Amino acid sequence: MTTSQPTTHQGPSFLKGHGTENDFVIVPDADGRIELSAAAVARLCDRRAGIGGDGLLRVVRSAAHPEAAGMAGEAAWFMDYRNSDGSIAEMCGNGVRVFARYLQRAGLTGAGDLAVATRAGVRRVHIAKTEADGTLGEITVGMGAAALPAGEVTVTVDGRSWLARNINMGNPHAVAFVDSLDDAGNLYTAPTVSPAAAYPTGVNTEFVVDRGERHVAMRVHERGSGETRSCGTGACAVMVAAARRDGADPAITGRPVTYTVDVPGGRLVITERADGEIEMTGPAVIVAEGTIDPEWLDAPSV
Repeated sequence: MTTSQPTTHQGPSFLKGHGTENDFVIVPDADGRIELSAAAVARLCDRRAGIGGDGLLRVVRSAAHPEAAGMAGEAAWFMDYRNSDGSIAEMCGNGVRVFARYLQRAGLTGAGDLAVATRAGVRRVHIAKTEADGTLGEITVGMGAAALPAGEVTVTVDGRSWLARNINMGNPHAVAFVDSLDDAGNLYTAPTVSPAAAYPTGVNTEFVVDRGERHVAMRVHERGSGETRSCGTGACAVMVAAARRDGADPAITGRPVTYTVDVPGGRLVITERADGEIEMTGPAVIVAEGTIDPEWLDAPSV
């Protein structure tokens, strides 16, 4: 006599990680076979009914993804980044560090240098060696150069307005210097930024205060996610804005400049070199892994 066993279908694997508490659902998909709709991404990133995250990182071989195939000669892996509402984004600085940490954990790279393909181009990454006590080394990401589109923009919260600096780090940012981070109000609701034509696909908005010499703190509203505990590209945009405000533009001085940028989830160190390249250094941690229930993932949203 034989006893039949119920058939089980293993769902896709996932990991959960964060960089200065900017957290992500990580979905390994080397061959690019997993189809993730915007609704599925939003379900996975839901903090009450899903795994929870500010965004999702799908790990795909560059050669297996149509948007990255042209970069496969430079970077073996493509970071398919999605915001928590399921929308597609160009880049995520904290996400690149977490992405690199996953590759290290999975044995796909080691300490040292690697390249990661993103929708904003190839990003160069350096993973520092693990300390003797087992502490993971910090990760430095070459973020490329900032673009500073011409024209002033204004950020408004609760009837108060500030002039802001328009900076593009592969994705758009509006950086406003304020007296207190409380001035940002409730950043789960997007601040009003004008003129709207300056940001046709939306904008990440940073509010910044000074903490000391070459030391600032920020809060951020990320388009498609709301307020997050950290934003890597945002910290870079803040550093660029602060350096211009302080007369420390490396293109003019000929010297690199480094700022410490405090975010609600920790601390990042941002350096702009004389050639315009911006480097961001900070931690990245993987905290959990498991499998996703395929029936739950495929169920219609209610």
